[in-house]
Amino acid sequence: MDYFYLKISEMSKSHKQKKPGQGSSDINQTRLSKKLYFSELDRLQLELVKLHEWVKAKDLRVVVLFEGRDAAGKGGVIKRITQRLNPRICRVVALGVPTEREKKQWYFQRYVAQLPAAGEIVLFDRSWYNRAGVEHVMGFCTEEEYWDFLRSSPRFEEMLIHSGIIVVKYWFSVSDDEQENRFRERIQDPLKRWKFSEMDLESRSRWIEYSKAKDEMFSYTDTKICPWFVVNADDKRRARLNTIHHLLSLIPYKEIKHKKINLSPISMEGYVRPPLTDQTFIPEVY
Repeated sequence: MDYFYLKISEMSKSHKQKKPGQGSSDINQTRLSKKLYFSELDRLQLELVKLHEWVKAKDLRVVVLFEGRDAAGKGGVIKRITQRLNPRICRVVALGVPTEREKKQWYFQRYVAQLPAAGEIVLFDRSWYNRAGVEHVMGFCTEEEYWDFLRSSPRFEEMLIHSGIIVVKYWFSVSDDEQENRFRERIQDPLKRWKFSEMDLESRSRWIEYSKAKDEMFSYTDTKICPWFVVNADDKRRARLNTIHHLLSLIPYKEIKHKKINLSPISMEGYVRPPLTDQTFIPEVY
């Protein structure tokens, strides 16, 4: 822990002189109150339930990409979206490092295998845009592979859309100061320590390179048919609510009316329960 904390402290010194847009948000906002946040979250999650039932009923196929810097809050938003939903309808895809076989495939191939069938929503916690970000900046792909991706990605997404898939792309924008605060929190909190890695440190040390890579990526892939939607993510609560609200606004849906269900009493006639002593129960610690 001390090692990571020390490295963060060292790197924070190099970020004191900031250019416009590289530091904290210029918008001076107070943090959203917990009461308002949870009230709105409950309301929006109810709408998400209606949306995912509509997707299922109408055989829609929805893909949502979540991209951004480390600790930008992508996982937190995804968690709040899926919290009340049926995992058979809405699932999360977070692919790890490609296998040796996958490295020899068409680059998009392993992502195609995760695309939704009719009646499904798939949330990509990082996506094929790894190639334009971490792979490019960290040298995990060749220059030829990088430029080929930038040229191919818009055509790939256009193909998905023309096949009837709804594709939504979110970029979570976080300032260097806020990212540093979240890194410190992760380092110090045992429940969040697993979220932090040496790769995060390496990525942070290359802040400018990642900024340039993001700008280049947008110049090629922020298209009219499949635009990037940027989320101001310095305030986690606002970012979550704004993203969910925006997602709901993109997909027209209606509430599915369910038949009234009446629970009739269960008849226990003809059944004799075995003695409880014949079963092994877990200890009642609480």
